[in-house]
Amino acid sequence: MPIIQELKNLGARVSLFMDAHPDAMLVAKEIGADRVELYTEPYASGFAAGHMADAIAPFAASAERATFAGLGVNAGHDLNLANLPPFLKAAPSVLEVSIGHALIGDALEFGLAETVRKYLKACQS
Repeated sequence: MPIIQELKNLGARVSLFMDAHPDAMLVAKEIGADRVELYTEPYASGFAAGHMADAIAPFAASAERATFAGLGVNAGHDLNLANLPPFLKAAPSVLEVSIGHALIGDALEFGLAETVRKYLKACQS
């Protein structure tokens, strides 16, 4: 893709925001992406509804396929203190998570320093 190459020529790392479809990870690599960020709202909704196994399966498979293809893996949207540890356990190759919204919401209850400690612990679980 010309825009991806143009960004890379400028020294930018290219990450594509993607749904959890394992076969799409190979396409992301083929078109020149360096990373993918998995859109995790479907996981968060399934987790909240009590359907953890069904909810996590496509994300674990997508993270594994992306890693196999040589892509870095990020994840984000609706991840929080409750659903983040099992997500990272199922998809251990995730390098970064976008948790800003939940983190700031939790900081209103726990304070920023304590919330950061809680999220660091959640990421290490």
